[in-house]
This record gives sequence, C-alpha cells and structure tokens, in this order.
Amino acid sequence: MSVRTRFAPSPTGYLHIGGVRTALFNWLFAKGQGGQFLLRIDDTDASRNVEEALAPILNGFRWLGIDWDEGPQVGGPYAPYYQSQRADLYTQAAGELLASGAAYRDYARPEEIAAERETAQKAGQPFTYSRR
Repeated sequence: MSVRTRFAPSPTGYLHIGGVRTALFNWLFAKGQGGQFLLRIDDTDASRNVEEALAPILNGFRWLGIDWDEGPQVGGPYAPYYQSQRADLYTQAAGELLASGAAYRDYARPEEIAAERETAQKAGQPFTYSRR
C-alpha cells in the first residue's frame, strides 16, 4: 500500500509557521516512504475566506520546496481539490449512507442539544448526545 498524506490549508488567512510545520511533516513522511503528498484547500468557510490569501499559501510552499503530487495547479485523479467544489460528492455519499441505514437524519434543535449539555454539566457528567 502506498502512503498518501495531505495538508488542507484554509484561505482564511496567510500561511503561518504552524501550518508549515504540519505540511512539512506530512510531506517528509510521504516522500520518505515513496508516497504522495496532496494539497486540498479547505475553503468551506466562505464568510471567512480571504481571496488574496490563497496565492501566498501556494507560493509559500513552493518557496519552501514543498511540492505536491496532487492538488491545485497540479491536478490529479481525485479532483476537485477545493473542498467547496466537493459538496456534490459529500451529498451523494450521505445519501448512500442514509439509504443503507448506516446513518440517520437528526432533527434535534440546537436548543435541545444545549439543554442536554447543560443537564449533564450540572450533574457533573460528561456530555454525550442522546441521539433522540
């Protein structure tokens, strides 16, 4: 089995040392094992995305010598490499899980879950969702 690692930066800000560290460790492990390093942009938080942040992230990796085998600007067999463009794939997978009985729809309202959490906290118990 071939090693495949990935890094999924979020373009909500610029590349920072913590992200570089994680990407570097994943890249080194993949390359050390003769595997592949993938880059997938986690752009699902549209309200916080900074359009100008993506290019410096990609350029920063290139400047550091961290190249990717699949991802933006490179392509690959598992495109698209932007999470926001994968919504149809996730919807299809969720439908298959529901149809097979491996998942269920949850109609709990946020205030019901909050009430359960508060009850558990008052009782000094860890919160575990009831899945009603």
